[in-house]
Amino acid sequence: MSELALSESRAGSAPAPGASPVAAPPTPLIELRGVSCGYGDRVVLRDVDISVPRGTVVALMGTSGGGKTTVLRLIGRQIGVMSGQVFFDGVDIATLDRDGLYAARRRMGMLFQQGALFTDLSVFDNVAFPLREHTDLDEEMIRDLVLMKLEAVGLRGARDLMPSQVSGGMSRRVALARAMALDPELMLYDEPFAGLDPISMGVAATLIHDLNEALGATSIVVSHDVDETFSIADHVVFIANGGVVAQGTPAEMRASTDPLVRQFVDGKADGPVRFHYAAPSAADDFRVKAADGDAKP
Repeated sequence: MSELALSESRAGSAPAPGASPVAAPPTPLIELRGVSCGYGDRVVLRDVDISVPRGTVVALMGTSGGGKTTVLRLIGRQIGVMSGQVFFDGVDIATLDRDGLYAARRRMGMLFQQGALFTDLSVFDNVAFPLREHTDLDEEMIRDLVLMKLEAVGLRGARDLMPSQVSGGMSRRVALARAMALDPELMLYDEPFAGLDPISMGVAATLIHDLNEALGATSIVVSHDVDETFSIADHVVFIANGGVVAQGTPAEMRASTDPLVRQFVDGKADGPVRFHYAAPSAADDFRVKAADGDAKP
């Protein structure tokens, strides 16, 4: 089993007499144990083990179509497992009834890849939506909470704008404010940096880190952006070919000798992931038939 361990040195022998006790590793909020799943006949994940300690930022990285977003869907039980178990706070989510699943999902926040704002609602009403749907708070309290969340992402002054009136980066920040409206214990981010300019990307990364600290939350970030993700992650899990191929701290991943990790981190065309789609040889494709029937380049 590939257990995520923040530091092997924490799990050693008992401290010497007079020494300070060694801190125990954070207990996991999320665990995948021997999970296999897929869509129809296509298996996406095979016998995967992932453990996410409380209070950490864990990045899921790897090749496109490798199963990273599928992990997020498993955690929210949007899809089921073929085999194995997914635990949220020690409970196998497959065993939850409708009310139990509803309660578990209320403890999670999700930032979708494109923000997924309601286009016919204002910025304010987008952030207020989960508070109105899932709480009995009065409108005065909802107003104060929404303004607090918008202030946290720097958009209190944009509360009356419509989604069509804000930039892509601002839209992503509105979606982040909405995702954290209920102060979730677990934040799930699906490609939070996709399509953002460098300034917006840096702002988004800082917000993810700072809000995780402020809320005392646990965050799982699916991303292809190496530099921004490594800057905020405590631990990185590389997923490819249906399984976990490597994991460790960002520094360990930068120093990894695994061919796939090296190709991904360095952004190289040459490596286990082929740049060229399977095709006939270039010599065959680019030959021209001469008038006499002989092939010439």
